[in-house]
Amino acid sequence: MVQPPASGSPSYEPCLLCPRLCSARRDTGATGRCGHGNRMQLALASLHFGEEPPLVGTGGSGTIFFSGCPLGCTFCQNFQISRHGLGREVEAAEFSAICLALQEAGAVNINLVTGTHFIPGIIEGIGLARASGLALPVLWNTSGYERVEMVAALNGTVDVWLPDYKTMNRATAERYFSAPDYPEVAAKAILAMAEGYPLEYDEAGLLRRGLVMRHLVLPGQLEDSRAILTWFARHLGGRALSSIMTQYTPIQALAGRPAPASALSPDEYAHLVAMIDEFDLGAGFYQELTPGSEWLPDFVRTNPFSAELSRPVWHHSRGFVAQG
Repeated sequence: MVQPPASGSPSYEPCLLCPRLCSARRDTGATGRCGHGNRMQLALASLHFGEEPPLVGTGGSGTIFFSGCPLGCTFCQNFQISRHGLGREVEAAEFSAICLALQEAGAVNINLVTGTHFIPGIIEGIGLARASGLALPVLWNTSGYERVEMVAALNGTVDVWLPDYKTMNRATAERYFSAPDYPEVAAKAILAMAEGYPLEYDEAGLLRRGLVMRHLVLPGQLEDSRAILTWFARHLGGRALSSIMTQYTPIQALAGRPAPASALSPDEYAHLVAMIDEFDLGAGFYQELTPGSEWLPDFVRTNPFSAELSRPVWHHSRGFVAQG
């Protein structure tokens, strides 16, 4: 295995951006384990209203969905883009223009969803956007499967960290992510994200800097959730926000691969709420239990979500979308 360099800017060659350390030479035509080369691929940029309240405000979160994913959860709700390659390649200049278009449309931040495998392009693109007038905080919306070295490299580019710490159970991580090292890797990365990022809000109560740690609750895995909540209370209580997500929905397109076969039950949800009350998590959020799959996105559509949840600004099949 090629060892990560001690210092230097993030590079596609050899690719050591994510903890997989696949070492693919992406600058010379190879693709990494993520399935991508050295050009960013995007599926959607939209004003998104489904994030936590301090990330949404009245204008919505300027969410940019990248294609591909280094982790590859078997239950990914965004499987069309994370697993099936839907999206379009863009250069840093177009990415910069998309960020500025989101700002012009009223976004309160730039929310980068699963961008780990495109870190060099993102750093370049955000730099170009800021030089052209981008004044919004940048969010790093991630599975938590990050290298500490890349967290450090993103300092100065990222203002708000939004990791999802999914499990501390190595067997669960192996079963659903093929990444038994996920628990310890994510823990180290999230603690690195918290260093030097105290919670800071603007006059409207919007988060400008800091860490929001999400946790997607998996059906049948409530003990995993207890471990996560215990860890958060011990290490991040009072200096980060927690956000407990109960939106897990079985994905038929990935049938046959190991994943919980049903959504969280009402009994499990009640037990979860009682568990949350046991911990002193400070300010934070948890979702109501909403059964059904109507909310699942379809990235073939110009607006993959409902009109109440999202307003597209750029789509991989159309480019920029006229704003009404």
